[in-house]
Amino acid sequence: MIEGWNGDDYLVLFAESERAAAEIRYAFSALLPGFKLIGLRGWDDFIVQDKSDITYCIPTVPLNVQYLSPFALPSTQGLRPDARFTGKIKWYVQPIAFSGDPKVGTNLTWINHEDHGQLVRWWNDRYRSLGKSRHEH
Repeated sequence: MIEGWNGDDYLVLFAESERAAAEIRYAFSALLPGFKLIGLRGWDDFIVQDKSDITYCIPTVPLNVQYLSPFALPSTQGLRPDARFTGKIKWYVQPIAFSGDPKVGTNLTWINHEDHGQLVRWWNDRYRSLGKSRHEH
């Protein structure tokens, strides 16, 4: 894993040897089939690649292809490490997509990668179940 600042973005890039475990942790094949997980951008977005190796960012919640946005993957050589954030992920207790407050305060916490995987899966399951229940009425 390579972490560090690229301008105003904090990036977490998974090594090739870590990708499979990360994709399992996030249930990536179920949540975003056909994409490969590259890392995190600014803690709120995944960096992904499609089958043509085109790179995108997409919110971790909701993880929906309609929110894909092109992203130019920077060279890892230019990343500036920051020990304050190594191994940590910023998380909104109630995600912004669910009306959570984006300001620093009680809605913001720092978690590890394992917890991040569980929360991303849980909130995306919730998002999908709410979408299905809206369409059923």
